[in-house]
Amino acid sequence: MTLSFQSKATVPEHVLTRELDGELVILDLHSESYLGLDAVGTRIWQLLASTDSIEAVFEQLLEEYEVEAETLRADLVELLEDLCGRGLVVLDSHV
Repeated sequence: MTLSFQSKATVPEHVLTRELDGELVILDLHSESYLGLDAVGTRIWQLLASTDSIEAVFEQLLEEYEVEAETLRADLVELLEDLCGRGLVVLDSHV
């Protein structure tokens, strides 16, 4: 999968989330499986829902965390590829 940072990530209707103690639980009603995100993953999920592009998420995270840009980019791509592969987010390249 080629991931464009100009894309916007959206959550399909069959995916439900609940935040518990600063961490996020994601439930896929189609597969009846769930995934837990730690505090940083939860923050990424929140930013994906409130920004217009993955690039905006990346820039905000650079401001919030002490991390090298290359490391953040690689980690963000890895998480998004996992979420997309599980059908928990869909990337819209028509931003």
